[in-house]
Amino acid sequence: MAPLFVSCDQLRNIYSPLTTRGMHSLPGKQGRIVPFVRPSKSISRQQIFVSAVPDHAIHEQSSDQKNGVPPTVGVENSNGLLAVHGGEMSGRPRVSDSLTTPIVQTATYTFTNTQELIDYQEGRYGSYEYGRYGNPTVKTLEDKIKAMELAEDCLVSSSGMNAATTMLLALVPAGGHIVTTTDCYRRTRQFIQTFLPKMGITATVIDPSDLGALERALDEHNVALFFSESPTNPYLRCVDIPKIKALCEPKGAAVVIDSTFATPINQQAITLGADLVIHSATKYLGGHQDVLAGAIAGRSDLVASVRHMHHILGGTIDPHAAYLVMRGMKTLDVRVERQNATGMELARRLSAHPKISHVHYPGLENHPDHEIAKQQMKGFGGVISFEVDGDLWRTAALIDAVKLPYIAPSLGGVETLIEQPTVVSYWDQGPDKRAEIGIKDNLIRFSCGIEPVDDIWADLEQALDSI
Repeated sequence: MAPLFVSCDQLRNIYSPLTTRGMHSLPGKQGRIVPFVRPSKSISRQQIFVSAVPDHAIHEQSSDQKNGVPPTVGVENSNGLLAVHGGEMSGRPRVSDSLTTPIVQTATYTFTNTQELIDYQEGRYGSYEYGRYGNPTVKTLEDKIKAMELAEDCLVSSSGMNAATTMLLALVPAGGHIVTTTDCYRRTRQFIQTFLPKMGITATVIDPSDLGALERALDEHNVALFFSESPTNPYLRCVDIPKIKALCEPKGAAVVIDSTFATPINQQAITLGADLVIHSATKYLGGHQDVLAGAIAGRSDLVASVRHMHHILGGTIDPHAAYLVMRGMKTLDVRVERQNATGMELARRLSAHPKISHVHYPGLENHPDHEIAKQQMKGFGGVISFEVDGDLWRTAALIDAVKLPYIAPSLGGVETLIEQPTVVSYWDQGPDKRAEIGIKDNLIRFSCGIEPVDDIWADLEQALDSI
């Protein structure tokens, strides 16, 4: 079936990413988002034909038909001109009927005339201005995450760390105070402890379960926000979000939860009381270890503040990266279901193994936050942390003996990954500093992929037998 081309006159008032389909000038009643592209001039089927003919034939056409390029005054349209504008200036084809979301790979956006630009600036014309301020592909990803997290708004950025640091810079005033937890991603801790003090921002660091310490901090300081992962990295601690919300809300402190390890499949923190949810979309959301991305979703006023800072700092995600995350999210539910089941089964088997001294997994009854996890989570995730009965080097020997998992940082992808946090993340800290922050030399973090659980276990078993 030939593509349908609609003139700019027909689309002038409706052809924007912010309007919906289903009106008489466009066929179909599916109610989709309108096409991402916007013809700048009317386009005829004759012009379409001309754009498809060989180059030598183009010059034989009249000047008003040369590949859709308007005639220039006194200048023959050259191949140099056609190389820049040929087939494009006359307008792009409509792509809303594409099954997959198109990748709008552009840095800037055009306007037909000054009035259209003014209408955009004053909110009467839906479009985009510049790539740092928005992109249709990125917006579709934001809408997907927003829907899954039951959030009012969502902002996607270039990495999980970018989402976290931009949020802190946007929401914590100079001289402000935050409360965070002891078990967290190292780079987040570094930013809080080494960069924020340059702005006079201080922090209280509490055990994830110490609500008394949170209450004292709220009484003693003008706390801007509480920020914690749940589950945390690497010990998979879970914070009681409803109780934290009950303490923070009367004091005007926002509750921000990094839900990377949980995903919106296992936990919707906003429904539990969080004001904002952060994801390293590199992990489970993307799910294939081929893209870096971050997301923050929640209250529209808070997301708007973060977006304003984001526009200044420029941690913009590439449209192709946004597409990769979106593609990954289509299988998020089935991947996480498999990883939940694998994680639970491996945690049980490792707990019973004589060469494993302890397993950290919120699905196990001996986990300190098991009851909280049961109340807040639909599944316990695909990450397990466990301690080998031995020292640093016996632990390293186990990692070197596995054959199926890749030795690599990160988590949440389809491949199983294994790492020793001491070596991967804290080797430069030294034994004393590692002990101070609770990182044990015999600790392993294991991220389950989607391989069959019996195959993963058979490989772990042979590795354990070898040490």
